[in-house]
Amino acid sequence: MTGSSAPFDPSAPFGPSAPLGPSDSDARFEALVEEADAVSVEGWDFSWLDGRATEQRPSWAYARTMAGRLAGARAALDIQTGGGEVLASAPVLAPLTVATESWPPNIARATALLHPRGAVVVADSDEPPLPFADGAFDLVVSRHPVTAWWEEIARVLAPGGTYLSQQVGPESVFELVEYFLGPRTAEERGARDPRRAREEAEAAGLEVVDLRAERLRVEFLDIGAVVYFLRKVIWMVPGFTVGAYLPQLRSLHRLIEEEGPFVAHSARFLIEARKPPGVPTGLR
Repeated sequence: MTGSSAPFDPSAPFGPSAPLGPSDSDARFEALVEEADAVSVEGWDFSWLDGRATEQRPSWAYARTMAGRLAGARAALDIQTGGGEVLASAPVLAPLTVATESWPPNIARATALLHPRGAVVVADSDEPPLPFADGAFDLVVSRHPVTAWWEEIARVLAPGGTYLSQQVGPESVFELVEYFLGPRTAEERGARDPRRAREEAEAAGLEVVDLRAERLRVEFLDIGAVVYFLRKVIWMVPGFTVGAYLPQLRSLHRLIEEEGPFVAHSARFLIEARKPPGVPTGLR
């Protein structure tokens, strides 16, 4: 999504200040949904949402922080790189830079982006074990991993090495999730708690040196943005298709046109953990 929270323009066509008749609104719905349902959702680039949705960015500026760490690293690993867009944004990569990814379209995209930079992309199942030797990297990074396998992260880190990760926190964009799926359970609401990440990192023998969490405003300006987002971020509404959720989409389209952007809140946390220098390679 866009890097700043650009204001919604109520004077734009079809905005809340320009009421439409039913046939106009239906035509707008069909056009927006058809477009969003046809566009490619490969990679982890959200630029298609520019002008359609906004999301506040965390104060710690993960990409910039990651780039700073990469510039000083000898051997770096990016776990679950997606299409490689975030890693490729770093001006300087470590002399040895490796990225893992499991989804074939993303592997191809990441390879095209990262190979010219001298980085290697490895196809990996996102399940333990990581296909690397003990102590292979002095830096491991990951943005929005589906799961952080802490034992494996600790294993592939060299003594004194660092893991830096921005992760999705609890109840992220649940306003949208619950619009489609209804109220979530207490267990679902408590998932991805940063305090649990700290506990798991420490149990794997790592020292957590930084842990910060923020909730950030998200605005969906039209129903096309919602369709694209749910097609791309597939774990939000598992099995989402336009056909399966057509009534909810029509209702949400009317709500946005009558009241303005649909507002939700994403949850993000930054965790930085270090492997103690005295821990032998391969041991916790």
